Amino acid sequence: MVVGLKVDFFWWPIGDGDFFYSFFSTVCVNIEHSEWGSKFPVLMKDLYQGCIVYKKLEQAIEEITKVEKELAKLPPKQVVWSFEDRAKMPPWGDNISPDINNLSDYFVTTDGRNLITVLKDAFDKAGAEQVNVEVKVL
Repeated sequence: MVVGLKVDFFWWPIGDGDFFYSFFSTVCVNIEHSEWGSKFPVLMKDLYQGCIVYKKLEQAIEEITKVEKELAKLPPKQVVWSFEDRAKMPPWGDNISPDINNLSDYFVTTDGRNLITVLKDAFDKAGAEQVNVEVKVL
């Protein structure tokens, strides 16, 4: 099953649900000090629950911009695959591309795009269309 973002009739594939969950887990543990949604409530609560309503998109854009800056300061070895099971490792272990220099580069979608860029694109499109961003599973 593939998780993706839906904005009106537009679709951005992300990848496996565990991969997407790893992004949220990494943000929570490394930036929010393990307090889910404490610094980034729209991303970590609304998006994680499946929808950012149009009226919260401006805040979502601000939050993802801050997340990107913070993740850029952290090495790839600080990835968190599961908030609940911190010992769990990604299926590929430490075998990652040499192009990944920090955690803002770490999350790459199934179609080879940077996840943060995909999130920003979806948020921008939703703002232009004045519609919600939804997380869907295919």
